[in-house]
Amino acid sequence: MTALAVARLESRRLRVRPLGWVLAALTLAWLAWNFTLLLGSFLSTQVQRAALPDGPGFTDLVAVPLLAQLAQLAFVVVPLLGMSMLAGERRNGTLPLLFAAGLSPSRIVLGKYLALVGWLALWLLLTLAMPLALAGSTDLDFGKLAAATLGLALMLATLAAITLACSSFAPHPAIAAAVALVIGLALWSVNLGAQMAGLNGGVINWIAMSSHLQPMLRGLVSSADVLWFVLAAALALALAIRRLAGEKERG
Repeated sequence: MTALAVARLESRRLRVRPLGWVLAALTLAWLAWNFTLLLGSFLSTQVQRAALPDGPGFTDLVAVPLLAQLAQLAFVVVPLLGMSMLAGERRNGTLPLLFAAGLSPSRIVLGKYLALVGWLALWLLLTLAMPLALAGSTDLDFGKLAAATLGLALMLATLAAITLACSSFAPHPAIAAAVALVIGLALWSVNLGAQMAGLNGGVINWIAMSSHLQPMLRGLVSSADVLWFVLAAALALALAIRRLAGEKERG
């Protein structure tokens, strides 16, 4: 069995579990409601902004803030969705069965990671469909929207990797979700104290996830920011694989 086979199996599990559908319905309903509020505010001030030659447009006032709200929801949604992927297997006693089937720890982790990322990608695409539905009647900045989408995709992939790592260590899915939530929020706000002290550009600022996502939400994409997300996700996945490898050796 390959990692893709594990991903297909986990995707089927996500489809039959009510939690994923409930999370999708609630979050998309919340985002749709906020989209209408953002759009209403944009339309009510359209006349005043018309006098500004370089004023913010639909992308800055509606599309990007909508994606920023999705980023806030992701800190809760991703841990809840992925908390049982490994901790649940261990708690139900099915993890040894995966090892007995000849699956290596790397295939197990990567397969479940691909399934989780696939669900999150669909969640992101459904959110993007809201501002894109008005692309024909608004002046949508596709370049800035693409940069913001890339940042959100990298953030979701990183949070998914962190959740899997927590799930590989935790004895219970609820503990995995709580730890993943704390780690995600800590990575987001670790530089808050430094910013309040007027310190920018230091190591603490570089560690913070917000320092790398916010430029992308403004339409600025740099290789250093992309590399941070790639390294963070790779480190989390490596920890999960190492944890499962040690568990397999202990039998």
